Amino acid sequence: MARVGLLNFSDGRSFVNRDLREFVREVERQIAAQLRSEGHEVVTADAIIEDNQLAVAEASRVAATHPDITIFNFPVWAFPHFSVLASTQTRSPILLFSNISPQYPGMVGMLAAAGALDQTGRRYGRAWGEISEPEVADRVLAWIAAGSAQSGLRGTTFGRIGGRPMGMYTAVADPAQWMSKFGVDVEEIDQWEVVRRSELVSPDRARAGRTWLEQHAAEVRYDGRQLTPELLERQVRSYHAVREIIDEWHLAFSGIKGQPELTTHFATMDVTEAFLNDPYDWEGPKETHVCATEADMDGALTMQILKHLGRTPVLFADLRCYDRDNDVWDLCNSGQHATWYAARSEDPLENMRRVHLLPEGFYFPAGGASIHHVAAPGEVTLARLTRPLGRYRMQVMKGEIVSLTAETTERLMKASTYEWPHAFVRLATSSESVLSRFGANHIHAIPGDHVETLKAFCHLADVDYDGFGAAT
Repeated sequence: MARVGLLNFSDGRSFVNRDLREFVREVERQIAAQLRSEGHEVVTADAIIEDNQLAVAEASRVAATHPDITIFNFPVWAFPHFSVLASTQTRSPILLFSNISPQYPGMVGMLAAAGALDQTGRRYGRAWGEISEPEVADRVLAWIAAGSAQSGLRGTTFGRIGGRPMGMYTAVADPAQWMSKFGVDVEEIDQWEVVRRSELVSPDRARAGRTWLEQHAAEVRYDGRQLTPELLERQVRSYHAVREIIDEWHLAFSGIKGQPELTTHFATMDVTEAFLNDPYDWEGPKETHVCATEADMDGALTMQILKHLGRTPVLFADLRCYDRDNDVWDLCNSGQHATWYAARSEDPLENMRRVHLLPEGFYFPAGGASIHHVAAPGEVTLARLTRPLGRYRMQVMKGEIVSLTAETTERLMKASTYEWPHAFVRLATSSESVLSRFGANHIHAIPGDHVETLKAFCHLADVDYDGFGAAT
């Protein structure tokens, strides 16, 4: 949940504001109570902002608590320069909020402050109405989630393990642009570290991981060549090696190049990537860690944003193929899907009962297990950061992961790469629109409808929003 700063603005004339204080405080109490009921922490100012000195002092006091977003509340008319001064002390994203009381011109104060902030170049969001009304509360909560996601990125580090994979321009971003726009640093780490550190993982720990997978997956299909107990233990070792790198470098999220060096000469990173994104592994519950295959930087950044919004594992996939007869896309990539998507259960073993560890195919001669399953049905929001001519945009669409008949599912999986995980998604937009406009081969998703929050994030982060179909 977010930490929300709350500043209250009022009239600068003492003979006016003294009669407004109780009303302003009552509105503040209502807002704070509503947000706390949603689980958010609310930090209020000591005083109502009624002059220029209080604007600086109270904004500084609230900013010192490092809120994820700060609400500028306008229950009554307020002098606009108070908001501008407060904004100079406020590092977090800003949401302007006003009630719609006809007795007090708070909306006029909000609009005047908005125009002033526009002129100074400070970005912010807007919401209005009675906080007790569900649609108003939902609007405010969307802005809070967006602001929290933006604040959650700042000061974090992304671990890029390996370089550009197979010539993919869309997998590589400018670290200076990331720092300037999102406040994210990039740590470059050689893939040799995965190989070197994996050899230091104790045999008992590697064996324990393999045994857990054998006991709880639907199957581990050893074939004596592409998948053996030794190769599976190597993948378990690789997982622990990357976890060690994450801890040592304090990485908030990461990506692993994999192809072609590791996948040709060592082992695939499918087990590593799937279980990093999961809320558990064979050693118990844990925090999800966004990890993108092919070291896809903008893919990983999209996933990290979605993680802040949904608080669930984030799906990573290729837009592999479209089946016109069933109007579904097969979202599929080499073992990348978190096993959580197999059943979307809080019980890891319920998910694992639907997961098959199958031998890797001809793409990956080094071998290893692919994490094969079919994603459980449910509504999803899909998104991807892309960069036409270096300008960031967020491409967004709504969809639904659907269940098909067993016969159709088998046919579609065999038509692509069977051993990889599959999510069959019906998008709320046409295949022609996707194929003519979408700016990458990778796409990402989380359960639920998060379109409005992504719109809010894009506005706060100065990212172009590009919606598809029903997501516009």
